[in-house]
Formats: sequence, structure tokens, C-alpha cells
Amino acid sequence: MCKSTKFSSKIDSFDYFLSKEPFNIAKCDSCGFLFTNPRPFQENASKYYESEEYLSHNQNNQGLLSQLYKLVRNYNVKQKSRLIQKYAGEKTILDIGCGTGEFLNELKNRDFQVQGIEVNSSARNFARNFHKLEVYRDLNTANFNPDSFGVITMWHVLEHVYHLHETINEIKRILKDNGTLIVALPNPESYDANLYGKFWAGYDLPRHIYHFSSSNVKNLFNAHGFKVINIKPMYFDAYYVSLLSEKYIAGHMNYFKAFYRASLSNFKAMGGSRNYSSLIYILKPQKT
Repeated sequence: MCKSTKFSSKIDSFDYFLSKEPFNIAKCDSCGFLFTNPRPFQENASKYYESEEYLSHNQNNQGLLSQLYKLVRNYNVKQKSRLIQKYAGEKTILDIGCGTGEFLNELKNRDFQVQGIEVNSSARNFARNFHKLEVYRDLNTANFNPDSFGVITMWHVLEHVYHLHETINEIKRILKDNGTLIVALPNPESYDANLYGKFWAGYDLPRHIYHFSSSNVKNLFNAHGFKVINIKPMYFDAYYVSLLSEKYIAGHMNYFKAFYRASLSNFKAMGGSRNYSSLIYILKPQKT
């Protein structure tokens, strides 16, 4: 992030979700940026996503947590679509990490021209076949023309991206000069992150290889010619993350405790810190 080569160990944790392997989160001694260290080699990363319980790519799971996830996801799709309509100068949108395509399908029904990027083949095929969406595997194979999109979105995707700076450069190339970039990220400075520590599901090791604070996001995108013009909360993320975190601690769901702690996290953020469990960053290219 800041080009410093000095960092310290911050958190020793595990992949509580799937492999149960140990992983470390390091902290830059200069700018405080948190990152998974060492991270898996990119060619081996897919094995950490190979689970029927990985909800963002799975339409078939019928468990209670899955049903709650889908209920909240459907609500969030409506909220995200309203947000897009507020900031969209032109109705052309690319959703990077579009999953099974529910968000893009909603926008398609609102007369947007939509395209998606999704690395997971089963999710990509579902979006193509069920929602009839134009979805590519990655930005390289898509090979979009410059200035192609009025809006580009990344909903909990940037923390997974291996080639961070190259990806942002490509986003800037294909985003219109007056376009909008919307990036949602877990917030390691939230109350629930501090409360759960190494068990915080927002770290999601090793699938999340970066852990961005608000200042990290601003500094990163400023370096690439973007400016953060607004930051908005994702209220429901605290509840989902707290449910998983409670499961990682105790080995089973504790709905009451998770609901209480998530509500407390939102309340504290609302009370002044603005450090919600997840944040939506709205960015614009800076004019040169």
C-alpha cells in the first residue's frame, strides 16, 4: 500500500470456515495496512472456495443460515439498485464478482445495460443460463473498450483480488470519465471486528487477502486517480458476520448473542464512529 517493506505480525488465526489451516494477518509498520501473510499461491486459491456452504456461489443450500442469507441478499439487491440509480449518469454497468447474477438481473429489469465478471464457473453459468446475462470469467478475457461503463461495482470483491493495482488501473481505463465506482468492503475497525478478534468472520482467511480500513481505501484509490465522495453503511452485514463469528467460537450458532452483538456494533457506529461492520465506498475519477 505505502511501499514500505517493514511489517509485524498482528493476528494469528485460522481458516475457520473450511480448511482449518492456520493463517496470519500482518500489519504494515508504516501505514497500518492489514494483509494475509503468507497468502496462498493464486493457482491454489480455488480450493479454499470449494464448499457447498460458500453461500455467495450456491443456489442449492437449504439450511437456515442459507435461507437467512438469501432473504437479506434479496433485500440488499433492492437497496443496491436504488443506490446505483442515484449515482448512475449512464445506464451501463459492470459488476465485478457478480456471483449468480441477482443484482445484475434486477438492474436489467430497470433498463440498465448490464455485464458481469465472475471467476467461479458454476455461478457464472447460472447467471448466464438462468438470468440470461453476459458474464465473463475475468477482466482480461472480457477485453472491454475504454470508457465502456457509467458504473462499476465490486460488492465484497476487492479483498479477494490478487493483482490489486493492475485491477484498479483496468477499472479506471474502462470507466467513463464521469462514471462512478462503488466498492463494498468488510471493516476491520468495526466494533464487531474488535470484539471477535481472530474469530471475526470478516477476515475470512485466506479468501480475504487484504483487510482495508477507510484510510487504506482512500489512500489506495487516491494513488490511482479516484476520490471517495461518500461512505455508506451495510447494516445487515454485522448480523451475518456475527452469526458466523459465534459459530467459529462455539462450534454452533448462537442467534441471540449474535443478534445482540451485531445490534450493539451498529448502535456504536451510528453513535459517532461510523465504523460499521461493512462499508460502501462511492468513488469518482479525479479530473486531471
